[in-house]
Amino acid sequence: MKGKITEKIMYMLCALCITLTACKNDDAPINTPVKELSEEYYTGGQLGTAFNATPFAYEQPTPAVEASETMMLQFKYGEAFFENDFTTNTTGVRSGLGPVSLRSSCIDCHPGYGHGKRMERYRANDYGNGYLLVVTDENDNYVSQLTGMPQTQAVYPYLPPIDESGIHLEWKNHTDEYGNRFPDGETYSLIYPEVTIDREACNVPMPAFYKVRLEATIGFYGGGLIDAIDDDSIIAQYNREKERGFTLNDAKYLPENYIAEVDGTRHPGRYTYGLSRGTLQNGPGANAIWNITNVTRSDRRKHYITAAYATAMSQNANIQTTLGKTEQEIYNGLMSQDLPAELSDEDYIDFMVWHRGLAVPAARNLDDPTVKRGKEKFYEMGCIACHRPSWTTGADNYSGDPIVQGHLPRYPHQKIWPYSDFLQHRLDMVNNIRTGWCRTTPLWGRGLSETCTGAGDHLHDMRARNYNEAILWHGGDAKTAKEKYRALPKTDRDAVVKFLESI
Repeated sequence: MKGKITEKIMYMLCALCITLTACKNDDAPINTPVKELSEEYYTGGQLGTAFNATPFAYEQPTPAVEASETMMLQFKYGEAFFENDFTTNTTGVRSGLGPVSLRSSCIDCHPGYGHGKRMERYRANDYGNGYLLVVTDENDNYVSQLTGMPQTQAVYPYLPPIDESGIHLEWKNHTDEYGNRFPDGETYSLIYPEVTIDREACNVPMPAFYKVRLEATIGFYGGGLIDAIDDDSIIAQYNREKERGFTLNDAKYLPENYIAEVDGTRHPGRYTYGLSRGTLQNGPGANAIWNITNVTRSDRRKHYITAAYATAMSQNANIQTTLGKTEQEIYNGLMSQDLPAELSDEDYIDFMVWHRGLAVPAARNLDDPTVKRGKEKFYEMGCIACHRPSWTTGADNYSGDPIVQGHLPRYPHQKIWPYSDFLQHRLDMVNNIRTGWCRTTPLWGRGLSETCTGAGDHLHDMRARNYNEAILWHGGDAKTAKEKYRALPKTDRDAVVKFLESI
């Protein structure tokens, strides 16, 4: 315990030094408000907005966290679990990596705390590679021999389910129905990824047919504010869009299909492209810190692997010899449901304080005439039908995971500006996302992506290299808005992009 307290104090001292340094640097590009600002600048509301436009903009704590000295300490310590590698050690801080994993740290997938970068190849250890492999059968169902997010890393003597040397990623050019040309003559290019996996690269038996898609990670910031939106508000938004004739994934809004939580409650999905997570406490980070690394904790005392993988490894003669165990012993160990907890409850609480405590960067330059013109056109084109500008959070009283109950920052009754309806639409793209349904991506803070992550790519597989390409890939319910964008003069198209870069 003494060592942990010392480490926490060191994190706080480092944070203080950074703060003092920033205060002394008059040239630091931090948007400190010097006048009364309109509510739209407060993208995360009064309790969730950070006025910071530096490369660290996505990493800031919310004012709700900063108001508590204890919570700030937990935030900084939890941040360390995001930023640092887990190890194969059996004891000590951040131990427990393996037997297979997707990455050894969270930040490998989320550079600068944002979304993953567009990559030219699939290698888990390439920094910024946030790609997850989506391997499905002829019916677009996940291949059951692999986990939903297939691993490509393993701890010796185990083999990864997929050997990365057999993964092939190729970027292909696409010509749309307009010949990649605006009515005014300006041209553009569109690309999309095609991925294959050699059968011999799979260390588990595979079905006769399988196909591969890519999905990129999303940014962590602002997740707690999305969590604070009432379920009833999400359902009301779904009902409004249905009344307007939008094509939505109706099955997601049948009560029997809501996401089950550890406290016995069920909630409509709001996280991930597939709306597979209903709350942050069963959401991207809380889930990922277990299944990305296979680090166990008190509520997840098992490995994120399949029975097919455990069978293949237990029957491997080299693994049997190296471990000095029988086939049954290896299988039982891999499939055990009662493994020791490697991440303590205290550490998990710290991680979740950090996860729910990340602020949204404040909007920028909204008073600029070009930005105002871009906003006007964005609204006129009808983009806000899916990219709903603002929401008001509820009482934020969800009890959730018993481990973290009463420990997390809360954001009651905040007007926030995520620019998303959090519903699934079809975009009808070539080499489309699995199932064809994709959640509307929140646009808040995305204009700082290049500053914070080094990349300004967009859409579920990062095929769009800029906002212009992202808009031009839109289809389905969004096609009408895209047509209006195409018809704009270039000055107005540029203004729309500048507005998107400002929110």
